[in-house]
Amino acid sequence: MPLAAGQKAPDFILPSTSGRDFSLYQTMKGKPCILYFYPKDFSMGCTNEACSFRDTFEVFLELKITLLGISRDSIESHQRFKKTLGLPFDLLSDDGGKVCALYETQLPFVPLFTKRTTYLLDKDQKIMAVYENIFSSRKHIKTMVEEVTVKRAGAL
Repeated sequence: MPLAAGQKAPDFILPSTSGRDFSLYQTMKGKPCILYFYPKDFSMGCTNEACSFRDTFEVFLELKITLLGISRDSIESHQRFKKTLGLPFDLLSDDGGKVCALYETQLPFVPLFTKRTTYLLDKDQKIMAVYENIFSSRKHIKTMVEEVTVKRAGAL
């Protein structure tokens, strides 16, 4: 089960493809964001998901919502993935899986596998919406676009 809407998202610090460490509470203070957890760089489903987020990036940009992808892949793998797909957003490396565990995105009997889970956080890092579906990568984008359209930036 993923974390529930309405609760405060756990803070974390992870290395980013920006070259700087990303701290949820410091970096995103006063700003909404989407955290999308995914299993593996360059896998078919994750490539489709990243490309779908890339292709709808303008929606989030217009609403000033930062988009971040998180997986257990290394920062080097993330750099290649980002460059190959032309992703306009940063990827965060949770190499040890601690953040995946915090956000309950690991399969109980396969802890090295990250479930495809997407969180919409408001400007105070409170979870506004969550969507989890291991198999349908494109529904994550559709669900988040619907959520941000309904809630609008002012409510985030």
